[in-house]
Amino acid sequence: MQFESVEEMISAAAGGIRPPERLNVAEAAEKYRYLNNPGSYVGYWDNTFAPYLVEPMEVLTSFDYTGMVFAGPARSGKSDTLFNWLTYTAKCDPADMMVVHMTMNVARDWSQKDLRRAFRHSKELGKQVAPGRHNQSTHDIRFLSGMHMLVKWPTITELSGKTVGRNWLADYDRMPQDVDGEGNPYDLTAKRAETFRRNGMTVAESSPGFEVTDPKWQPKKGSHEAPPTQGILSLYNRGDRRRWLWRCPHCADPFEPDFSLLVIPDSADHVEAAEATVMGCPHCGGMIWHDGKEGVPGKHELNQTDLGNARWVKEGEIWLPRKTGDSNIKGSVEGKGYRSDLATFWLKGPAANFADWRGIVLKWLKANEEYERTGSQSSLKVTVNTDQGLPYRARGTQEGRLAEDVKTMSTDLGVKVVPKGVRFLIATVDVQKWSFEVQVQGFSPANKGYEVTIIDRFSIEKSRRLDDDRHPHRLQPATYLEDWDILIDQVILKTYPLGDGSGRHMSIRRTGCDSGGAADKKNDSSVTKNAYDFYRRLRNAQFQDDADIPTGLHNRFQLLKGDPSNASWRVNISYPDSERSDRHANARGEIPILRINTNALKDQVDVMLDRKTSGSGKINFPDWLPDDFWKEMVAEERTEKGWKRISTHNEAFDLVCYSIALALYRPVNIETLDWEDAPEWATDWDENSLVFSPAKDEKPITTDTRPKFSLEDLGAELA
Repeated sequence: MQFESVEEMISAAAGGIRPPERLNVAEAAEKYRYLNNPGSYVGYWDNTFAPYLVEPMEVLTSFDYTGMVFAGPARSGKSDTLFNWLTYTAKCDPADMMVVHMTMNVARDWSQKDLRRAFRHSKELGKQVAPGRHNQSTHDIRFLSGMHMLVKWPTITELSGKTVGRNWLADYDRMPQDVDGEGNPYDLTAKRAETFRRNGMTVAESSPGFEVTDPKWQPKKGSHEAPPTQGILSLYNRGDRRRWLWRCPHCADPFEPDFSLLVIPDSADHVEAAEATVMGCPHCGGMIWHDGKEGVPGKHELNQTDLGNARWVKEGEIWLPRKTGDSNIKGSVEGKGYRSDLATFWLKGPAANFADWRGIVLKWLKANEEYERTGSQSSLKVTVNTDQGLPYRARGTQEGRLAEDVKTMSTDLGVKVVPKGVRFLIATVDVQKWSFEVQVQGFSPANKGYEVTIIDRFSIEKSRRLDDDRHPHRLQPATYLEDWDILIDQVILKTYPLGDGSGRHMSIRRTGCDSGGAADKKNDSSVTKNAYDFYRRLRNAQFQDDADIPTGLHNRFQLLKGDPSNASWRVNISYPDSERSDRHANARGEIPILRINTNALKDQVDVMLDRKTSGSGKINFPDWLPDDFWKEMVAEERTEKGWKRISTHNEAFDLVCYSIALALYRPVNIETLDWEDAPEWATDWDENSLVFSPAKDEKPITTDTRPKFSLEDLGAELA
């Protein structure tokens, strides 16, 4: 940077030695932070928009605390507090800062978009940034005062070896909670500020993202403790546990505005129910409307601390009811608040000033409808976490379910036949050391959703390899690739008679097979490698004139891999490549693998097992299934870390999950399938392309609608 005079040089450097301006973060935000969000808000920051953020901002400059934690829903303004703190730091009291985002890509995008936009629109902040591209890199921004701002992500390399006094962890619950085996990201980041003692400050903010680890947990009366869980609420429990309370406009008693207090009308019209939602005071039952009504203040007014309508209350404190004629409009607080060097705040969704109750309730009703229709809890978890600001309690976990409980659900559906109403079949295969465990499931419409029916269950244990006495060898899928060919005629091309006695059969729409398995070190082979090579054999049959394999079968065969992580998706396609740690599998990035969020799918199946009424999205079982099947259906239990096997064999449970995963992925996508205008393979039997008559030597119509020679397959072959 070049200066025209000594005066300009001194002026530019003055920020590094100028005494701090005597403002706190909330005051500095109103004075210096300018927002330019056309259609939403344009102007200087106004603390009356979200009064619950004022006290957390005041904590940032307090010598009483070395950390601050804010747990709250989306659209509460919590992430904007970072820009207010940055504005205060750069303008009033320069010091190095580090912002940690969940991933490197998120950190880069935030730096290049949101941060640059803040510099551009908030002039007083932008003027503090040192000019020149070398001073404004994506992950290191320099200021005229000498202050540095680092934009990083949670790896042990980025969180070690740095001394930074002011640190911010954004969207904490979407970060890994154990960074490279060294500990959680908050404690690792807080270490960077220890040198500064009471002048250091480490902040974490997030909406809750983890499930309650003990579904039986109940809060103690008057306690502000959050349920046992990981992430931001675990940090919240370490501190002084402040809750945001309102004073009831009817009875003047304080209460916490929680989603459970919303009164939602019972209406089939979700929009109508959401629009008519009100909140009921837990003390007097008085009704409160979102925007106010009939002289009763609404949410915005109830959030105002200056009016004595709301305040933060620590663990151990009691905000006393306001008495008639009380001169203190804000009321008084009794009790001794819990002391900690960590100030922690938990805001619930209904109090968030930038989200309305209509939207929160509408998302809840839609997610609940999806749960009732499909058993999936993924949308419920999202809206509970991000809209309500609460940790999620998994529904329908199978506590105490016995094999006999599931067996009582079985009925006479016929032996290995397709019952009336089933539109298509999906076969699933679990690979064992000495066998293929196969299960065939039928799918049928049910009350705008679907039901699953078990059609068949069997093991393939003998190979086509013969010993010297012409007896078949035991199957060894991890060792012999040729053993996989038995799946073609015994599973992929297998058909089942319809239950109407017409003699017609239905072929299998799609087959899914687990691609995992332990390597057979003796033969330097593995289940995974052979699974990939078998898929290639099916795919390449159309190019290599393989008489043993009909063309197009690779489009009816899908490899699967379980992924129990808390991902936002239930199923997702990936293409493993040779750079993976399991490169012995000989993957080259051309094998499509359907990754399954096993925890989410097993939660869904668990809910379906609780449904006993036909048409409710249940699982239907024929009564001929062997006793081992029922034991396998209850061989896992739900723990705080996900599903855990409690018995040796769990194949039946896994295979049902695999079938739903296949049904969720294209081209089926069963949750959006219009059964009234279904594809030809999902129509009634008389029009169904999978139904044929063996007596007339008819062959089932192929489900392969792709061209015989696709550009994708040709490119993979040439590669």
